[in-house]
Amino acid sequence: DDGDFISRRYYARETSGRAAPYAIPYNGEEVKLHWANADQYYIKTAEYFSNFTFDLRQAKEVRASAGSLGLEEDEAPLKVHFRIVDATEGEHGNVKPPEANKRFFLIHKDNPIELNDENELVVNFEYRPDPEKSGQDRAWREKRNAEAVDIVLEQLEARSQAEDEQGKRFAEYLRLFNVPAPTEKDKKRPLLAKYINQYTSRNTMDYFIHKDLGGFLRRELDFYIKNEVMRLDDIENADAPAVGSYLAKLKVLRKIANKIIDFLAQIEDFQKKLWLKKKFVVETNYCITLDRVPEKLYPEIAANDAQREEWVKLFAIDEIEGDASKSGFSKPLSVEFLKANDKLVLDTRFFDDDFKAQLVASIEDFDEQCEGLLIQSENFQALTLLQERYRGQVKCIYIDPPYNTGSDDNFSYKDAYKSSSWLAMFQDRLRSSYPLLSAEGLLACHIDEHEHLSLEWLVKQLFGKSGDLGKLIWDKRNPKGDSKGIAMQHEYVHFAAANPAHLNSIEDAFSRNKENAEAILHKAQQLIQKAGGVNDNVRKQFKEWINKQDFSGGEKAYCLIDDDGNVYQSVSMAWPNKKKAPDEYFQPLIHPVTGKPCPVPMRGWRYPPDTMKSLLDRNLVLFGEDETTIPRRKYLLTENITENVASLYYMGSSDDALFQDMGLSFENPKPIKAAKYFLSITARPTSAIVLDFFAGSGTTAHAVINLNREDGGKRKYILVEMGDYFDTVLK
Repeated sequence: DDGDFISRRYYARETSGRAAPYAIPYNGEEVKLHWANADQYYIKTAEYFSNFTFDLRQAKEVRASAGSLGLEEDEAPLKVHFRIVDATEGEHGNVKPPEANKRFFLIHKDNPIELNDENELVVNFEYRPDPEKSGQDRAWREKRNAEAVDIVLEQLEARSQAEDEQGKRFAEYLRLFNVPAPTEKDKKRPLLAKYINQYTSRNTMDYFIHKDLGGFLRRELDFYIKNEVMRLDDIENADAPAVGSYLAKLKVLRKIANKIIDFLAQIEDFQKKLWLKKKFVVETNYCITLDRVPEKLYPEIAANDAQREEWVKLFAIDEIEGDASKSGFSKPLSVEFLKANDKLVLDTRFFDDDFKAQLVASIEDFDEQCEGLLIQSENFQALTLLQERYRGQVKCIYIDPPYNTGSDDNFSYKDAYKSSSWLAMFQDRLRSSYPLLSAEGLLACHIDEHEHLSLEWLVKQLFGKSGDLGKLIWDKRNPKGDSKGIAMQHEYVHFAAANPAHLNSIEDAFSRNKENAEAILHKAQQLIQKAGGVNDNVRKQFKEWINKQDFSGGEKAYCLIDDDGNVYQSVSMAWPNKKKAPDEYFQPLIHPVTGKPCPVPMRGWRYPPDTMKSLLDRNLVLFGEDETTIPRRKYLLTENITENVASLYYMGSSDDALFQDMGLSFENPKPIKAAKYFLSITARPTSAIVLDFFAGSGTTAHAVINLNREDGGKRKYILVEMGDYFDTVLK
């Protein structure tokens, strides 16, 4: 595990006959998942680069051919330095750069190689965006690396022609760089290509702040003293002077070490205070439709060129033509145009503070009127900011975090963490969001096979075993083509409850409306209204229509219409268990026409006598033409419009085309249809507040808006995103 999940310290030294046992902090837990950064705040993952130096004569390929190359064992080092001489600034935090800003290693064209003062070879690189880049990142990086190899070898060849010491030096570098270093794909790869590929591979470093560095270092100091300075095995046979010597060393070591620890802890604690300190809101803006804006502000809005151009870009208002009854597009806009198009969304970022103040003051109960909150921020800081205002008010946390797939390709966020870094990152953010949940609050978290077990452990730690509601499997109908072994085509949505006791008291918890129930009811009413009532032809047409639909078997069963226009299905009322029902479940029903008792199912009725009487009173029992047929139950769709959420969800579409139509660039947006489905389960009641602190393209907000439109709800959303696409895509 290379220390990723267990800190690499030992109670005893490793010997040839015994492996060193791991040591981890232990507080009496039955089972403990311990990872290297469990006691640290994850800050960010960022690229880091340093000069790369190696001795060419010590390369294993060179040593393997030392005899044929005429090299001696004690040959002087032949050092090579790879260094970056020019680099552009990259993205900050964990945001992956946009396509145009992706940086690549490029050989420095003006001065690709040189000898330094020690007569050692220096190969110069740039690290910057490549305007000529096309195709996939990996293929382009390989192409540029191959070009770098060719340029360096050509330069070495040219400079080795000089008849001086430098020429001889370049010739030796050329000779050894051409030593074969074959791979499965490239049997003729030169040694230079191996080193360039190593150097240009993306390197990342995770940054953390320790939660208690002083305590950690003092524990480590005690551990070191007990095992390295004053080993118990040695003391047992030591005499008094030796023990005194040990104690003297111990006092000096502890005194010096504690001063160093105090100094380091002060620095780290200061960093921790800065990290945990609630950050200032540097700017606040509002997006609001014109119908909510006082008309006295319309002249200023009409004269605002920046707002007009934004509307042209988003809504193509320049294509709106006027006529005798309404005003068309103009520069500047007219007040009449704004009145005629009062659903345009005003963005206050184009206006000054006085305008914002007037707008906010003009709307009563402004905070309650806001349907959503978008925060551009690192999500840990945003969650800290939200604590006081929204503590205990969020009904649903719906998030789609980085899956830690090991690759940043095709995602707008960094997605290649060490597992320990991913756990540290996600644990702190999940813990910070937990106090925001209401007593009935639910968590719904997307994840895939890479970290779903780690997520399950985190959920159990935070929500408790009873609060862990398990996973729903989302079959995306699209196997991963780049998989090795089994091609995964599913992901998970992990659910948890802040208070399972509250969840058990909710009658419709984890139920949803049948997907096509509204369409079925609407079609029935449409046919009845067209025919002027229920008749055999209506029933026939309805049954034919429903059989042609791509509905589930359970939905297609609702293919019948009674005389009152109710859609229903016919269901058996037989006792469902193998064992016979109690005696009172065998009372026969009397046929309403013949007055004779009808047959009772072999194992009895499904319902007790009181329920059977209630069904009869409500006309929900279906009798045959005479008493020879076993009665069945009439199951009304309107009374059974909800169903329990299944553990499998099938949906394979994407919203890529939608984003393209909108002229927006965002890779792998979460489908709105899927988000709406999961929120329909968790975002209840219809006044729920939904929080998403991995907002991405804003699918969660889109789904909340669509749900509100469908059921007239007043749900609100809080979205947190730190990417540069906050203004261009999300908002």
